[in-house]
Amino acid sequence: MVVQQLQDLLAGIYDVPQAQDVAQYLFTDRSALPAAVAAGGADEQVLVAEQGDTLHLGLFLEVGVLDRLAAANPLDELHAGNLADYCTALEGVSHFTYLAWNAAHDRSVTLLELELQAEIDKYVSGLWLLRAQDPNRFPAELYAALFERAHVDATLAGERAGMYRQANQYAARFCRRLARTLRPSAPQARSCAVAELRRFYRLTSARKIHHIEHSA
Repeated sequence: MVVQQLQDLLAGIYDVPQAQDVAQYLFTDRSALPAAVAAGGADEQVLVAEQGDTLHLGLFLEVGVLDRLAAANPLDELHAGNLADYCTALEGVSHFTYLAWNAAHDRSVTLLELELQAEIDKYVSGLWLLRAQDPNRFPAELYAALFERAHVDATLAGERAGMYRQANQYAARFCRRLARTLRPSAPQARSCAVAELRRFYRLTSARKIHHIEHSA
């Protein structure tokens, strides 16, 4: 299943094996969403509920997104035709994976941190796939698609629109510098980039922002 493949991809990049299989927490029935969430019309939504010391997670993905990805699996070939659906699904899997990993380490997560990591995850995982599918090409267009041409849908984002823009801007700074180290002309830098990604993944929200502001 595509969501499992995406979870495995992120787990491999960040060295964060997951005890929870995201497919077991996936649902596609919009009517099962809380009314306020369903009314927003988003194609992806992570549901979080706390009950005592227990954190309950669920991932909603619109069935049409999953059907299209099954027909054109980005793990086989990522291209302009499936990039939007790939980003939708990857964002949901990123949220689920990051929340589950932090919960397992008894760490809280801010919304800005969650969105920032997802923006970075979309770029990094997309870059990994495109380079694997065509090692001789550096996909510079991916950065433009995710950061230079991206915009926040104010209707869906509501009062959180500013936070989403901030997360995208910070991710753009981080990924712009990362892209320079991952170009084919600097193959020896890949291991350093992977090490930085794994360290960054484990930073707190405040330390993530500090890292970007002082190094990107």
